[in-house]
Amino acid sequence: MDQIIVAIRSRHVLLHFGSEHRDSSDKKHRDKDKERLKLKDGSSDKQKDKHKEKKKEERVGRVLCFSHIGTILSELSPLADSSSFDLFGDMVQINNVLVLALCGAILVACVGMLVYILPSLCFFMPFRWEEERYTDGVKWKFLEHKGPVFAPPYDPLPSNVKFYYDGKHMKLSSTAEEVATFFAKMLDHEYTTKEVFRKNFYKDWRKEMTSEEKSKITDLNKCDFSEMSEYFKAQSEARKAMTKEDKQKIKEENERILQEYGFCIMDNHKERIANFRIEPPGLFRGRGDHPKMGMLKRRIRSEDIIVNCSKDSKHPKPPPGTKWKEVRHDNKVTWLVSWTENIQGSIKYIMLNPSSRIKGEKDWQKYETARRLKKCVERIRAQYRDDWKSKEMRIRQRAVALYFIDKLALRAGNEKEEGETADTVGCCSLRVEHLTLHQEMGGQEYVVEFDFLGKDSIRYYNKVPVEKRVFKNLQLFMEDKEPEDDLFDRLNTSILNKHLQELMDGLTAKVFRTYNASITLQQQLNEITNSEDNVPAKILSYNRANRAVAILCNHQRAPPKTFEKSMQNLQTKIDAKKEQLADAKRELKSAKADAKVRRDEKSKKAVESKKKAVQRIEEQLMKLEVQATDREENKQIALGTSKLNYLDPRISIAWCKKFGIQIEKIYNKTQREKFAWAIDMAGKDFQF
Repeated sequence: MDQIIVAIRSRHVLLHFGSEHRDSSDKKHRDKDKERLKLKDGSSDKQKDKHKEKKKEERVGRVLCFSHIGTILSELSPLADSSSFDLFGDMVQINNVLVLALCGAILVACVGMLVYILPSLCFFMPFRWEEERYTDGVKWKFLEHKGPVFAPPYDPLPSNVKFYYDGKHMKLSSTAEEVATFFAKMLDHEYTTKEVFRKNFYKDWRKEMTSEEKSKITDLNKCDFSEMSEYFKAQSEARKAMTKEDKQKIKEENERILQEYGFCIMDNHKERIANFRIEPPGLFRGRGDHPKMGMLKRRIRSEDIIVNCSKDSKHPKPPPGTKWKEVRHDNKVTWLVSWTENIQGSIKYIMLNPSSRIKGEKDWQKYETARRLKKCVERIRAQYRDDWKSKEMRIRQRAVALYFIDKLALRAGNEKEEGETADTVGCCSLRVEHLTLHQEMGGQEYVVEFDFLGKDSIRYYNKVPVEKRVFKNLQLFMEDKEPEDDLFDRLNTSILNKHLQELMDGLTAKVFRTYNASITLQQQLNEITNSEDNVPAKILSYNRANRAVAILCNHQRAPPKTFEKSMQNLQTKIDAKKEQLADAKRELKSAKADAKVRRDEKSKKAVESKKKAVQRIEEQLMKLEVQATDREENKQIALGTSKLNYLDPRISIAWCKKFGIQIEKIYNKTQREKFAWAIDMAGKDFQF
């Protein structure tokens, strides 16, 4: 029996070893992302040696595992008489207890081997953050997908839903009716009241009419879309009122489509696709006062589509009876499908999901480039300040433009064809009419007043005090020029970015925008976060820091249509909570008075209970008031754009970890998937 106990103890040793190694192995695998990315970025030989040492440790671990198995077998061998039991010969007779003990020990040994070996085998499987990168611009060697999901065909309106022209019912052709429904769906929106929108819609709608319809419909103001509009409102309400079963069916169908079309195979990885559905036809809205708002976004068909996949893959099939515009095999790009939209002639793509390896690595590299700029930004600033005094006009213009890009986070402003899009500009394409110089304004000297349309026709309006030499240079640049002349007539984005490449490898005007956004967030969080605040107050501080970045980057939005109503509802909740707090305080006062008279344990407990109730309601009230402040301050600021595109996510994640805030409070599920690399990489002490 003593020998059996020894064997059992040995089995425990193996199980403990397997468990202990599994825990350490899991930790090693979690740390590999950081380690491998560092190695790619040109880390020191010391780090590489450390990496080799880890592999060596794992090989040693395997030897130890087999050594433990040998120990068990050697301890079991005395249990059997040598004449009746030979492990490598014939088995003769053996006591049943000894057979069970031996079999159990061997089984446990096998399990222990699997516990250790399986995680180790996983190490040798390709891990998507650790693979060797291709050279010469190659992004993949194998790519297979099912192609896009097209918008459903037009479903004609029921016969009882009518269109009226000049008070009379008029039956429209299918194509004209479809375009009319786009306008009807937007009838309650302010867009349909805008003259530009109405003019563009009417012009494109007439192109879809028959000759007979064109001759009859000559004035948009005489068109009555009200029945169509009511029909679509009823459809919307019906969708909201669907039963749980019907909603579940739709959910299951969407999941089926996702599984079929929402993934691709890229170099042995199953990667999620971002936007595999082709946008349905409709009316172009644009942002701000876009001159093309109201134009018809035409239906995209298979003949418009270019498919990209590898030659040796199973090519996507177009809808029956149709064909693709082209099947391409370009492994130096990461898009799967592309087409040209008809409004602005821009190319649209179906790409990988932001959570994919390629996208994640590109994000990481973008923010690492911005962090490298931090190390040399003062040198670059000193240089462009010296260049303000250059004898060459082109160098002065370049230096002043770079100052604006750095100080105001302006976009560079790419060249575009005349009249192709809205009259939007960036720093390099500013015209004289976009700036007004004030020697003194509002108690400040040398103020530059900017007023122009930026990206997406969002107005950029700002009054900025600048340094005297910048002001004098602007006066020089504007001298003897007409309002429509270029301010920087000897500069464009190509010239600027070529110069920036000479200052730092990988540096472009956009890197300055990313750097200034991220460093602003980091500084603001360091300044305004109070560790003593509760969670809602800390999140308010985070949003205020984010808002500072959004203002810097001119990320504006129109207040939501439901803003006033939602604020009223929130105020109602605040008022109700205040009344509840007043009642709770009265009850506490009464309980205290009662406790003074009775002086017993029960009345003391009642006072403590009422105190806790008051504290709880005060916290709830504060949370609602913080929420109201947050909404009011952010009603015209879009926080999401900077958060997703310009702010290093490691700053936010480190802040969450440092102050005990759930990451879910800052990033939703989709955003957490996009920034999975940062969540794994950033510790609480990370600083941009």
